[in-house]
Amino acid sequence: MLSRRTFLKSAAATAAPLVWTQTSFAAPSEKLTIGFIGVGTQGRGHLNAFLGRDAVEVVAVCDVVKERLDSAAEMVGKRYAARTKSGKYPGVVSYTDFRQLLDHKGLDAVVIATPDHWHAIPCQLAARAGKHIYCEKPLTHDVAEGRAITDAVKAAKIVFQTGSQQRSEFGGHFRKAVEYIWNGRIGKLKTIRIGVGEPARPCDLPTQSVPTGTDWDLWLGPAQERGYNEELCPKGVHKHFPTWRKYQEFGGGQIADMGAHHFDIAQWALKMDASGPVKVIPPGDPKKQSGLRFVYANGVEMIHNQFEKGKDGKEVRADCVFEGTEGIILVSRSGISSLPDTILKEPLGEKAERVYPSNNHHTNWLECIKTGKDTICTAETGQRSATICHLGNIGYRLGRKLTWDPAKERFVDDTAADKELTHEPRSKWKL
Repeated sequence: MLSRRTFLKSAAATAAPLVWTQTSFAAPSEKLTIGFIGVGTQGRGHLNAFLGRDAVEVVAVCDVVKERLDSAAEMVGKRYAARTKSGKYPGVVSYTDFRQLLDHKGLDAVVIATPDHWHAIPCQLAARAGKHIYCEKPLTHDVAEGRAITDAVKAAKIVFQTGSQQRSEFGGHFRKAVEYIWNGRIGKLKTIRIGVGEPARPCDLPTQSVPTGTDWDLWLGPAQERGYNEELCPKGVHKHFPTWRKYQEFGGGQIADMGAHHFDIAQWALKMDASGPVKVIPPGDPKKQSGLRFVYANGVEMIHNQFEKGKDGKEVRADCVFEGTEGIILVSRSGISSLPDTILKEPLGEKAERVYPSNNHHTNWLECIKTGKDTICTAETGQRSATICHLGNIGYRLGRKLTWDPAKERFVDDTAADKELTHEPRSKWKL
């Protein structure tokens, strides 16, 4: 009988068309072992989902806040104890430092659900350690980090999934929109409007006392030193999404938070998973936080959070609005519609071009680990979608027209703008 690790390596090498089922591995020794880096609100959601899968075994958890770490370990212990005759479970191993988790004996894969500024280093070190990776979106905090991740993933030949779940889930509405666009239902695509919030801004939060059990220095990691504030790193176990997302030192604002989902769908519809726009044009008013335009080489314009008014005077809006020469498709997590409504009434034919088959993002990652195939949202795809968010933030910050080279991932003859493509990490976190 093949060992678990031999089996996984063999499957990855042959890329055989296997199907992952919930009972692929019967005994703990035959399961894919996973560690979780970051178990806040989003991380706990992923943890709960994977704990319900018989094909995997959660063996380690990591967080810089002791209460969250203890809660996650207890969560694993209770779930696994319920399956034993004794009603006991020896316990998942807890780590404060993710580097120790990566050294955990027998670890196969990691799920990374840390703040954005803490994606690049764990991803690169996990790849170097040969661990398969599921990392939350937006993939990176800047453009340079994304290229470093993709290079590390390619060199390690591990399976990587960016957590852009809209490609797989939410009723399949986004998948349907992309297929109808690919098959010409709205004619030639001309304009895309993305409904997400404001760009990032500098952090101006006051300093508070660091709670007992929180490793604030480790939370900061590569970010520059500043005082603790509970809006960035909430106390204990919390159920909300912290506001670090608002601040450019740690995230990319709403344009990167939800934008990483919706711009990702736009890139998919444009078949630009390995490329991007060539122009970034901010609004004329430097105080305005919407209306920035991305222009692609084929002439398509993608506009951030600005919508046209219909014949009834109301704005035509949704998460993603695709306007073509023959009609409009509007799609959100809650549904899909079109103008005229006849666009969506006729099903696509058997010979229609279809999107990558996936209806569960976690399952897709696990299946690809077993087969060695690319996931639905690879590191390269995640990098390109995150880059849109970064370009938007840079455009708003600089307040001037920018020319972008998507092949070189550099601005054209613009040294000042190129400086915005990376963050200088604290010296002890330079790789």
